Amino acid sequence: MYITQKQEQFSIAYISALAATLGFNPGTFKVDDDSIDISFKSKGYSGKVRRNPQIDIQLKCTKAKPNKDGVLPFPLPVKNYNDLRDEYQNNPTYLVVLIVPENENNWIENRENDMLLRNKAYWFSLRNMPETDNDSTVTIHIPTKNVLTSDSFKKLMDYASEGKSL
Repeated sequence: MYITQKQEQFSIAYISALAATLGFNPGTFKVDDDSIDISFKSKGYSGKVRRNPQIDIQLKCTKAKPNKDGVLPFPLPVKNYNDLRDEYQNNPTYLVVLIVPENENNWIENRENDMLLRNKAYWFSLRNMPETDNDSTVTIHIPTKNVLTSDSFKKLMDYASEGKSL
């Protein structure tokens, strides 16, 4: 398997494991037309704007590290940039960038009583970002405070239930 395919599969496994602990139901599409790799739906939001809110995710994986200013610069293909910044999306849509160690043998460690995943994911909303004249990529500056954790993932879904995105 090519390294990019390994990164893609590892990213899906990572976010799916996180979503499973929250009870979010994952879904994928056979064709990626709109830069959506995976969607998550949730139940239990009666009385909100959306009863079964859904968020859509574009997954990326990198070995790059955040800079000392607390930002992860990430070169995003222009097609993804334009799809994710569209203000008319039906669901809140986020870019999630997973950072993995340089050596793929260090991505995961199987231990006697548990398994350790060595990585960290960051989320970012591109909604209403400005148009670009770039031809190939746009560098997104993701604040490292946007760590994707169980709490932040739930918060993204809570906002979706209110018809909002962060």
